[in-house]
Amino acid sequence: MNFFIKILMVVSISAFLNGCADGKRLIPGADARKYPPNPELRVKKNIEEGRGFRLNDAIKKGRGGGNFEFASSNELWRASLDIIDFMPLASANYSGGIVITDWYSENNPNEFIKISIRFLTNEIRSDAVDIKLFYKKCTNEIQCTISEKSDGEIVRELKKKILKTAAVYKEQNKDKNFKEYKGFDLNKRD
Repeated sequence: MNFFIKILMVVSISAFLNGCADGKRLIPGADARKYPPNPELRVKKNIEEGRGFRLNDAIKKGRGGGNFEFASSNELWRASLDIIDFMPLASANYSGGIVITDWYSENNPNEFIKISIRFLTNEIRSDAVDIKLFYKKCTNEIQCTISEKSDGEIVRELKKKILKTAAVYKEQNKDKNFKEYKGFDLNKRD
């Protein structure tokens, strides 16, 4: 009886595993027909498809406690900070995706503006940033009224300038970060 139960379990498990395959291979990407037998060709194919790995890049990323260079390589972030660099910042949180300036007044001591820029995506497109502009008007130091203008001309111009500057930064980065892959000499055999 014990032998019969073991046979039944093996058959059940085999049927279950075979049913899980759904007519496909259990291990995705394990079809040897899709990959060349020569290791050098496989490496070249993987790198061309973006599945490559460079040891130097891994070593550089492994230094320190985090990747702090990403904020400076994000074009929208850099463009936003460059455009509003004349204003003092109250908060700039890259991981939270927000920049808030402090109250700023150029000539009139009773009128101030404050800008809040929230990043909705890292892609350079028209809906990538949400900009809010706050006005503060004071009759004296104690009585101030604050109003928000999120659809005014200044907000549109600010967004347009940030997107244009970010596009310029992206174009400059594309040229700077391009590394030609030299690959292997496929004709050379050892």
